[in-house]
Amino acid sequence: MQTPHISLVQNGTFAKTVLMPGDPKRAHWIAQQFLEDAKLINDVRGIQGYTGTYRHHPVSVMASGMGMPSIGIYSYELYHFFGVESIIRVGSAGGIGNGLALRDVVLGIGANTNSAYASQFDVRGTISATCSFELLQTAYKAAHRLEIPVKVGNLLSSDTFYDADANSLHQWAKMGTLAVEMEAAALYYNAMEAGKQALAICTVSDLPFTGEGCSAAERQETFSDMIRLALETAVMIDGEK
Repeated sequence: MQTPHISLVQNGTFAKTVLMPGDPKRAHWIAQQFLEDAKLINDVRGIQGYTGTYRHHPVSVMASGMGMPSIGIYSYELYHFFGVESIIRVGSAGGIGNGLALRDVVLGIGANTNSAYASQFDVRGTISATCSFELLQTAYKAAHRLEIPVKVGNLLSSDTFYDADANSLHQWAKMGTLAVEMEAAALYYNAMEAGKQALAICTVSDLPFTGEGCSAAERQETFSDMIRLALETAVMIDGEK
């Protein structure tokens, strides 16, 4: 099986649940650090995908690239052509919500966006980009089991990393948005269109309003918590309650 962006190696398959960081190097790190018998199954354009096991359950990890057009392509192809049922985005985000601190883990119940991605679906109105409740509920239970504190609320999926409007993030924060990132909305829309499941789990790596940010060592430690949470969610979805 192959598409313009994914070409499986011989005997390569995706698990039903795929973790998607943005960075291909982080996909490699997750596969090496957390999965047993991880095998490279895709490397088209350097977007590395691996399948292995976590606590004896098949799990895949593949990078999404940066931004909604990129994760839109990969998630669409995984849902429609490779039998993937659930995608869990794992990435960094800028914390803009009241009381949010560096290294907090956020579960994105919904994704506000300044993107026109949803216009392709030709509905008369605005589609709410929301996660799968089953994945959200499972991740919340897993966080409690692992004793990882989480915040639950809306993300902002932005098309602009460098925004000409210096006040835009303040307005989104005023509307209750917890954190800003660049991929979740497209993932949620694609899951909704395909009748599949999606959830974004993000770690607060910086605070745009104060200029604070995590060091490389701090990011690594906190990202490990986020990855363990995503993997436990995958295992529970796969059948272990």
